[in-house]
Amino acid sequence: MSTELPPVAPEVLAEAVENLTARLRKKLDDATASCAASATGTADGSVTFRFGEDAVVTLRPGPEGTVTEAGQATCTCLLAPRCLHRAAALGAAPLADAAPVRAPEPATTAEPSRPIDPTGSTDASALAGPAEPAPSLTAAQLAAAAALWHVAAEALAAGVTAGGAVVQAELLRAAHTARLAGLPRAEAAALRVVRGLRAARERRAAQRLGALTGAFRELLHTAGVLASGSADPALTGTARRAYAQGGSLQVYGLCREPVFSATGYGGVVTHLMAPDGARYSVADVRPGGLARARGAGSASVALGGATLDHAGLARGGLRIVGATVSPEGRLGAGRGVRATPLPGTPWTEQPAAPLFDRPAAEAVAELSADPEAAESALLGCDVTVVGAAGEHLLVREARPDGPLLRLLPAHPHPELPHTENLRRIASYPGLVIRVLGRPDLDRAATLRPVAVGPVPGALYTLRLPDEWLGRADLGYDRLQGMHFPPREAAPEPVPAAEGPDPLADSPLWRVRRLLETGVAGGRRAVAEAARGTEQQASASYVPLRRAGFTAAADLAAALAAEADRRPRDAFGRLADPSPDGYAWAWLAAATHLAAAERSLVAASWAATPIGATPTAR
Repeated sequence: MSTELPPVAPEVLAEAVENLTARLRKKLDDATASCAASATGTADGSVTFRFGEDAVVTLRPGPEGTVTEAGQATCTCLLAPRCLHRAAALGAAPLADAAPVRAPEPATTAEPSRPIDPTGSTDASALAGPAEPAPSLTAAQLAAAAALWHVAAEALAAGVTAGGAVVQAELLRAAHTARLAGLPRAEAAALRVVRGLRAARERRAAQRLGALTGAFRELLHTAGVLASGSADPALTGTARRAYAQGGSLQVYGLCREPVFSATGYGGVVTHLMAPDGARYSVADVRPGGLARARGAGSASVALGGATLDHAGLARGGLRIVGATVSPEGRLGAGRGVRATPLPGTPWTEQPAAPLFDRPAAEAVAELSADPEAAESALLGCDVTVVGAAGEHLLVREARPDGPLLRLLPAHPHPELPHTENLRRIASYPGLVIRVLGRPDLDRAATLRPVAVGPVPGALYTLRLPDEWLGRADLGYDRLQGMHFPPREAAPEPVPAAEGPDPLADSPLWRVRRLLETGVAGGRRAVAEAARGTEQQASASYVPLRRAGFTAAADLAAALAAEADRRPRDAFGRLADPSPDGYAWAWLAAATHLAAAERSLVAASWAATPIGATPTAR
């Protein structure tokens, strides 16, 4: 069994790689890949790595289990701390989430530093929508954003194949500078790219190239717009989750769901709603990974001395005095908070009932305009089970001409009951259920359910115990045969084949493949993929133009041309070694593709008669 390595702060790893000589940097990737197998844990929580007979690296994490200082990583060799062994051991460990730093006060005297646009324009707001007046950034923030843009462009041009430890360390160094300058969103985007590069190079099963493509798009967009001088709070982010006084609150539980991350954290989030419809949540997330996520569903709620666990809160309520609330609706457990348990309310009563009155298509159309809000939003609807189809469960919204929807597990890990519960529901065609879940805006008409319940007045629906208060949390409760009606009471099944997928059927996959080729193989791979005769290059974009995606075809052609543009001087040296032009062309195509796909996904939720083929335009 391999030893679990402690997370390492990004700036510690970046400094260790920066201290290496050019000769040692060339050996870093091989050393990092081979040292994890030699890790050995000790009784005091330290981890040691042995490199031959004379070099032993020791990682001594702090009280929180993270290596946050350079002195916590030592090596016994003569070159320490500027040695290859120490950098390799730090690189083999997972990246820790950066500690928050308070953002500096904005100034009004700094002059923006703009990356270069290949079209000749220096205004990055063309990719971010109409320009609006915004406060100025400090000189440190502008410099940090410009440096992060340049490093991100270099990493994109290199791709996964050349994005080894040195490229990742440069991203981490730029991310750390952005954090110190008060740009937490840019830093978080850079860390996502580094984690994605690591996972792709290690060929982890859970890594998707599409996710890394989205991370690059977010990083380049954020850094590029910030470097242009925009101080939009949505782009700078918040350095701390500031909890403000919320006064007295009365909240009722909706459901609970397990959460766990790649950095080793796990726990539970219980979703709540106030009588006025405002959404809140109580989270209990700590180091422990999946094991803690499984057990946290029945852990005590650390909020104002309330004598409830998360299972009880998900089906109960709280009256809170002196509440503290974060901007995201997270309830804090401050010293002055007092909470008293309240009886819960079923989904058929206020405040949850309005969640299921609105057509799903309307809610998704609203969320499509704000993808960040969609990541945490919950959508409710009544559906009729059609049956299993491949990896998902087909249901139809219980409305006249309701659309055919696909249900996927919110957490597909086999040790969580999401997949098993959906598989059991799929075995009851015609079953009418009430679903509360999170729409997946990367897939056509797809919902990831968090909880289910019976539909009031329906004959063929779930039969849950009274103590469950009319809902089952799919991440913790396991549906059994007694929770379903007798099969002989099932209505006559209505045949409904899975309809066309406007996103998968559209020719936008050509643009997506070109962008992912650039992420995987770098600039050279894009140039080689698009290289050929002029007629062949034009023919590859004909399906896009024929389907009406003219802008997508133009942007893809511009990206291919920019990737292949490598002018050289009389001595054979690159005349324009900067990757800025290529990064801008890639970002323009990626931004347009994301917007086009969001439009297709929103359209897929519209009501479509059985057998009809919606247009992909």
